[in-house]
Amino acid sequence: MLKNWILTLTLAGLAYAEPAVVAQDAPSSDQQTAPAAAPPEHGRGGRFDPDRRADMLTKRLNLSADQKTKVADIFKSEQEQMQKIHADASVSQQDRRAKMMDTHKVSNDQVRALLNSDQQKKWDEMQAQRDQWVKGRHEPPPAAAAPPDNNQK
Repeated sequence: MLKNWILTLTLAGLAYAEPAVVAQDAPSSDQQTAPAAAPPEHGRGGRFDPDRRADMLTKRLNLSADQKTKVADIFKSEQEQMQKIHADASVSQQDRRAKMMDTHKVSNDQVRALLNSDQQKKWDEMQAQRDQWVKGRHEPPPAAAAPPDNNQK
């Protein structure tokens, strides 16, 4: 279970960091033609974009405008930290994973602290569902049931 959680957080962290890597690889002329204020897109329709994540939480948890702004700021900060961690080649991959996990946990704790008690319950349910989904994706399928022995009397 812990390995699954680590893998999930690592993948999420790498997903946050990938737009920076892509930007570094792009020719400088392409970087100049792109609008400076354009949000980084990634994954399926930019699902890791901090503003989109805040929008999703706003819909699912009925966040106030103030909460949405604060959550978006937390997600933006998390993304920046993940990019820095990912880019730090002086640290081993295992240490980067650990830092990414810590960063993600801190961000989740900050978001949860902004929520009222009803929103926290929904947040906790969402986290539990995500954990179940991750667990289901990374566990081997259950062994097939042995066929019944028809020779017994």
